Order: sequence, then structure tokens, then C-alpha cells
Amino acid sequence: MTPSANTHHSSDPGFTDSFHDTGSNQPHHKKSDAAQRILFVTTEITDFVKVGGLGDVSSALPRALAAHHDVRVLIPAYREMIHSEYEIVPAGHVPAFAGLPACDIGRITCSDGLILYVLLCPELYDREGTPYGSGASGYGDGQGEGWVDNDIRFARLSRAAADIALGQADLDWQPQLLHLNDWACGLAPAYLHWQGHPVPTVFTIHNLAYQGLFNASRMAVLGVPEDAFHIDGVEYYGELSFMKAGINYASQVTTVSATYAQEITTPKFGCGLDGLLRCKAEQGRLSGIPNGIDDSWDPRTDSHLVQAFSCNDWRGKRANADYARRFFGLNPSQGPLFAVISRLVHQKGLDLTIEAAKAIVHGGGQIVFMGCGERHVEDALRQLSERFPGAISAYIGFDEYQARSLFAGSDFLLMPSRFEPCGLSQMYAQRFGSLPIAHRTGGLADTIEDGVTGFLFDDMQFESYMRAIQRAFAVYKSTDLFNAMRGAAMAGRYHWKQSIVPYSKLYRVALEQLGNETTLACQ
Repeated sequence: MTPSANTHHSSDPGFTDSFHDTGSNQPHHKKSDAAQRILFVTTEITDFVKVGGLGDVSSALPRALAAHHDVRVLIPAYREMIHSEYEIVPAGHVPAFAGLPACDIGRITCSDGLILYVLLCPELYDREGTPYGSGASGYGDGQGEGWVDNDIRFARLSRAAADIALGQADLDWQPQLLHLNDWACGLAPAYLHWQGHPVPTVFTIHNLAYQGLFNASRMAVLGVPEDAFHIDGVEYYGELSFMKAGINYASQVTTVSATYAQEITTPKFGCGLDGLLRCKAEQGRLSGIPNGIDDSWDPRTDSHLVQAFSCNDWRGKRANADYARRFFGLNPSQGPLFAVISRLVHQKGLDLTIEAAKAIVHGGGQIVFMGCGERHVEDALRQLSERFPGAISAYIGFDEYQARSLFAGSDFLLMPSRFEPCGLSQMYAQRFGSLPIAHRTGGLADTIEDGVTGFLFDDMQFESYMRAIQRAFAVYKSTDLFNAMRGAAMAGRYHWKQSIVPYSKLYRVALEQLGNETTLACQ
């Protein structure tokens, strides 16, 4: 059976982007000079469990920041952690609260020294599936696929973060600031606010479309006070919103690209929260700091690749292309190889790529799809691979090794996302000399220079997308131009080190802001 039949499953006004400073000429400070002790709270980390880009961010950003700050990570103790090779050392304890159970805190020290605090609560976290549910997309967003107790599971995480920040978790370490990520951590700044304990918090929106909505009847068991259920609190169209809680009560709100930070203040991209986000922008409390990639994404040294290569050394890239074609069951070809490495969900514009597939194949191209998600999209891709055997392959699942080989072997990455807060795949592709073809939105607009490091199209319409694909075919036939674009893409640098200065600046602002507010309250 070739992989084309494969069904494996594996693992503006008022807005500021002033924090975005690459810092290339900034002086480097010793870690001892930094005042900030940061607790980075997340639901994914690629070292152990990853569903999407948040896992990569949570693995790389704390490590980049650790050069200047004392950064530690708080994450639930999922089954993958409990059964990993790392020892979990007892470190602390958090008490029960409302309907949230008491639980212990363990400590894992990664091989590079990164410290993880893991929330030990087997009845909530030690289960088969993803952090969010049993759905194929990984996010538990399909009907009946999310864990029914997700409100308890992630309120427990948020409350633990608040307890640690207040020194009420029996740890030998206490952070000065919480850095919270996405809806699952949204109640942490709210718990601090409701208790009247001012602790600075930075809340990062990785994808506003996932909001953590629960029935208002759950407020008591979560310890949410009744007087917080209003438009300026946690209420969202009659439901309780974890995302809105995070935005409302955090000291600073950030998202993962400057363009997305502007977009979410508009009705088109604001998911019903654009008014609140405009208010945050006007207060100077909304900023955009782009994600990056780490040093492992280097085609000269990546051990995943069948042959290393560098800019203008295209023999190695061809060797990876030949490998990818063999592995994914494609015929030998001199035409361009297109890749789709993505969650298979509506946001990612897979419907446009499916519609474009016939024209791509007739033009001499081939396509490999890798990912999992909505069942009707998976089924459509299987049917497409059966319709075009040897030219289209659908790998339903995800494999890090093969994904890197595909980035290295492909000529173009298809990424027509309807919206994209930041996106990492386009950066991975560029680093490996694969030119992204993408919708001009969010982080895609910020990281792809049209006609230089990739191709952008403006309208989320099939005709606009096809024009970008046709431009890519034309460039492919012009060897000198194609190689120049590949070289420019590989030379681009979107590294996590560029995030150190803007995040450090943001942390200082949050700490100073809290100090000013405390002074005013005491006068």
C-alpha cells in the first residue's frame, strides 16, 4: 500500500507593535541583570505533546528567553510526561478550590536545563488522546470530541498558575509575572483579579477562533463569582468565555504577529471580541510579537534529512525530493513538488487547494498532503489521491521526520489560510528552500515577501489563488529566478532570538504598569 492510501495516525489607531524590535544591535545583558522571574503557562510543549504551533512556541520561546530571564514552564502532567524518560521530582502542592481538586506539582528538568512544573492530577490529565480531546484535529473541536470536563481541567491549570504566582503552592520559587497562552490559561489573570492580588500577567492569543466557551451554569464549580458574569467580565453571548477572561483581566495582551494584532480589532477577524480588543489597543495593552523558529531548522545540519544541503547547493535538495516522492508513492517527475503540511480544517483553505489540484497535476506538478483534522476533509483528500495516483498523495496523520523531509524536498508550500495568526510552516518551508504560496493575512503577510521569498494572493477566492499558483509555475521554469528566490527565502531569519528584546520590553511594561497602578491605589 502506498502512502496515497495511507490512513496512519500519529502522533491601527491605538494599536502598537512597538515591542517588535529584532534587537540585532541591542546590547546583551547577563541573566543576573534581569529582574524577571517568568512562569510560562501552556497546554502543549513539543518535547512531550504537540497539537499545533503552540507546542513549538512553548518549547522554543522559554528557552530563548532563558538567556536573560529565569523562565520556567507550567503544564498539566499528561500521560506522555508521566511515562517519559524524565524523573518527576515532587516540588509542591496546590489546594482544592471550588470544584477543582487539590493536586501535587512535580518538577522535570530537561536535558538542557529548562525546568517544567507539571500539574499532577491523573483523573484530569492522564488519559489517551490529545490535551483537548479525542478528535482527529487534536483540538477536540468536533462534535462530541472535546473532553467533557475541559472547563475543570483548564480552570485547574489556571488556578494553579495563580496559586504559584501568589506563593501559595509550596514551591521554593515564585514568579514575578505570568505569561499565559490561549484560552485554556484565560482564567489565571481573572482569579488573581477576583482575589484582589495584583500580579502582572501577559496573555498571548495564538488563535482567537478557539475561545473556550462553557455553559454559565458551570461558574460555581469553577469558582467564578456571579458578579463577573457581565459584558465587561467573562460573559460572551450568554456563555462563559475563558478567552474573554484572559483578554479582560490580563495586564497586557499580545498576539503572534503585528498584522494579526491589527486584524483581530476588526469584525472580520475579531470573532465577536473585536470591540474589546480595540479597547485594549487604544489603552496600549495590545501588541503583536511574531513567532520564530529555532536552530534545528537548518538544512545543513538537520539529521532528519536524507542529504544535507545549503543555499545554491541544490543536489541535496533534489535528493530529498527524490526520497519524498518514493516515500509518499509519487511517480518520478521533473515537475514541481507542492506540499501541504497542515491541520486539515476549514481555516487552512484546503477546499481551495482541492479545487486547484486538477490544474496543478495537469500543469506537471505533484502534491503531497500531510495532516489530520476534519473527517470530511480527510475523506476528500483520500478520494483525490485515488483520482490522481502517482501525482497526489494524502498522508493522514503527522510524522515529524517525514514532515521535515517534505519541507526539504518540496519546491512550493501551499498555505491558503483564511486567517493565520502567525504560522510556522511558511518559515520552516522558506528555511528549507520551499517557496510558500499563501493568502496575504496575519503572520503570512509579515513573513513572506511577495515575489522574493514566496507568493501572496489578496482575495480568498479560487481565481486569486490560481493566479499565485500560475506565477509559481512560471518561476519554476525560469531556473535563475527560481534559485534566486529559493536563496532569498533560505537567507531570511525569523529566529526566536529576535523575540527576546520585545518580550523583555513587554514584561518590563507589565511590571511597571502594575507598580504605577498600585501607587495610585494607595494615594
